Amino acid sequence: MSRSGPFRGSGERPAVVVALPGTGSDADFARRAFEPACVAADLRLIAVEPDPRAVVAGCRRALDEASRSGPVLVAGISLGAAIAVEWAAEQPDSVYGVVAALPAWTGADTTECPATLSAAVTAAQLRADGLEAVIERMTAGSPAWLARALAQSWRTHWPELPTALEEAATYSWPVPELLATLPVPVSIVAAVDDPVHPVAVAQRWHDLIPDARLHRITLDELGADPGTLGAHGFPDLISPALPPSPALPRD
Repeated sequence: MSRSGPFRGSGERPAVVVALPGTGSDADFARRAFEPACVAADLRLIAVEPDPRAVVAGCRRALDEASRSGPVLVAGISLGAAIAVEWAAEQPDSVYGVVAALPAWTGADTTECPATLSAAVTAAQLRADGLEAVIERMTAGSPAWLARALAQSWRTHWPELPTALEEAATYSWPVPELLATLPVPVSIVAAVDDPVHPVAVAQRWHDLIPDARLHRITLDELGADPGTLGAHGFPDLISPALPPSPALPRD
């Protein structure tokens, strides 16, 4: 269960914020999601560009490197959120807190996970039909903001994009036992109308994680301003940066 009052991270300030994008996404979207909140709190941000040949390993490597400078606030989206909580469970002394945006599933059995199915189908289509044909179909069936973001990231990660999606399709999501023993505070952000990242999954994460908050947004809000993820996810963990002290009058 979550605490009844606000919580903060493990220290006064994290040394750095590391933003992990979701499946098929890129550092640019992760930056747009969390940079405004980092600027407001005067925090350094590292937005990770996934290695499509080894997405999970690359993200974990980035977290290991960032933690050398001190406690990390890990801000992950979808698959990035899962990587964040798993790394936090293994390295709690290196973690200030976690922002888990749009978690997609709980547990290793992903038979009915919409994100897993989407990744597998898209990877197969890419291998069969090529990048531009799949982008054209994706654009026709997606909101304009999402189509623009994915077209950019897919082209960036091509030709290894199918490999990245296949890795995501075989990924085992955090099990309930891990979430129930997570020793760091977590701020969860869910879109109530997102069929790929069901709000019920976010609610379950909230119910399982000992110190958790759940914030709800809509896809329209996310499309209008990706920074809404940081705006909702950071306040429970981070106090705003203090304004400069006024200059003392001279004698």
